Amino acid sequence: MKEDFTDFIEVSGLLDYDPDTISKIYKKNPKRLLKRLWQTLIPIFAYIFSVGWDKLTGKLNNNETARFRAKELTNLLVELGPAFVKAGQALSTRPDIIPGILLEELSNLQDQLPGFNGDKAMELIEEDLGSKIDEIFLAIDKEPISAASLGQVHKGKLKNEEIVAVKVQRPGLREQITLDLYIVRNIAYWLKNNIGLIRSDLVALIDELGKRVFEEMDYLNEAENAEKFRNMHKHNQMIAVPKIYKEITSRRVLTMEWIEGTKLTNLEDVKKLGIDPDKMIDIGVQCSLEQLLEHGFFHADPHPGNLLALKDGRLCYLDFGMMSEVSRDSRSGLIQAVVHLVNKNFDKLSQDFVKLGFLSEEVNLEPIVPAFQDIFINAVEQGVSKMDFKSVTDDMSGVMYKFPFRLPPYYALIIRSLLTLEGIALSVDPNFKILGAAYPYFARRLMEDPDPQLRESLKEMLFDDKKFKWDRLEDLLSNAAKQTNLDLEKLLDEVINLLFSPKGGFLRNEIIEGLTNQIDLISLKLLKNLNHYLPNSIKLNMTDENNNLSDLIMYVTPLRNFLEILQKVPGYSIDIFLKRVPRLINEPYTKEMGIKIAKKVTEKGVVRLVKIAAGANI
Repeated sequence: MKEDFTDFIEVSGLLDYDPDTISKIYKKNPKRLLKRLWQTLIPIFAYIFSVGWDKLTGKLNNNETARFRAKELTNLLVELGPAFVKAGQALSTRPDIIPGILLEELSNLQDQLPGFNGDKAMELIEEDLGSKIDEIFLAIDKEPISAASLGQVHKGKLKNEEIVAVKVQRPGLREQITLDLYIVRNIAYWLKNNIGLIRSDLVALIDELGKRVFEEMDYLNEAENAEKFRNMHKHNQMIAVPKIYKEITSRRVLTMEWIEGTKLTNLEDVKKLGIDPDKMIDIGVQCSLEQLLEHGFFHADPHPGNLLALKDGRLCYLDFGMMSEVSRDSRSGLIQAVVHLVNKNFDKLSQDFVKLGFLSEEVNLEPIVPAFQDIFINAVEQGVSKMDFKSVTDDMSGVMYKFPFRLPPYYALIIRSLLTLEGIALSVDPNFKILGAAYPYFARRLMEDPDPQLRESLKEMLFDDKKFKWDRLEDLLSNAAKQTNLDLEKLLDEVINLLFSPKGGFLRNEIIEGLTNQIDLISLKLLKNLNHYLPNSIKLNMTDENNNLSDLIMYVTPLRNFLEILQKVPGYSIDIFLKRVPRLINEPYTKEMGIKIAKKVTEKGVVRLVKIAAGANI
């Protein structure tokens, strides 16, 4: 639907989203409001009537009809304009509000609209930057390279011959967005108060959307995001971020370095560059996890157009308008939830969702626990690294729609980001599993991070029913070893710090048990060899020796496996261990462990001597 921008109410001074101020503006200007209501509500009510009729006649129960209506809605949102497109995209990540087929179709809603007049774009550049076009640029194309709901991109050349990308906001966008958000918010308010089936706070959802759209409309904010992202990854030689030209950037004009690259989804073109597409995907996954779990500041819109493979093998990120933050507690909480998932502890997993803000403390968790079990039990049995993320999120969507979940805004953006990334990866490798690609990073983080919450999570993962699970430690270490950027020295130092900390008692006890049994195994083998040479008259009764050996090997084998895995870690060297020997020797806990091992070995030896004296099996 084409919009006439000439009669919008002036709201250019409204830099931040403020629903109360917006309400006051349009209550004073009912004429403009009524005109836009006429343009929007008639097609909306026509659509609602069609859906209602299908429901009344039973046609909506047919999947084909339901999908047709869902596609019809996505087309309607595009026709109604940017605010409605953004609202549809926001709803596409909310399985607690939107049911299956509609959710699926909304997720396909593309942020692409026809471009606007190039002369208008040039006028806006001059107005915002306060200079004539030929004073800023040597040349600039009036035809846009690409266009989206908020603006379009032009290719230009500066006076110093540098090629740049100039993003220009749509004329009248702030006014159009402001008015449409006011209308959508009032629709949400009416639905919240009149439709009992809707549990989530739709008004809060629209307010969150409004806040984010206003941030996206401020290109100075996007410039700051790009600089922050660049500094965050400045030590990563595989990540590129375009340079921002701050002196020719404003709230409605963003000038950045022009990047020549290839979309990751263009496989043949990527291969022609001599680049392995799988490696590019791995760089993207690891970078996304680092953003999410280490920095807590992540790119929430990594679609194919925003990720480019460069000739030098780097991965370039574009478009920093949609970024989101995750608090440290939430980051730790997400890792704890994964631990409880791996441990199949669905009671604690449901409690994690309360801590993370998905469920209120008043919600009865009893019916939710078996629902989690139904979703995850089979997937976890085959291993987290083999889980199908899309299938799991689809199943979770059903649970979230059935029970009173409230998705925090950051989580909806995380899911959107990971699903988008997985979609790109699947175009490269149809067998790609994002959880499988992420698990090595997760394993390294869990083993390296000194955060007390994660230390507790590590302990939970390594123990099951008060028994140490060496196989889980092996799995964590072997997955961590797959990380090309694993810092083995840092990992060893963190393990030593944990080992000799007050909370490391569980590890010390396992090492004491393992070494005690290793020594006992050696002594038993020596005794066996000695017994072989003794005369029959004084031979020891060792008929059960195989059972004893198998029991001991059960404790000893994991230690050997642990050391074998360490040797496979990139950067392994015996010198790394030798450098840490003095510290190990001088630790007070080392002496304590030595005393306990000697005591246990002595006790086992005394028991064996008593058995020998009594003629019992040993």
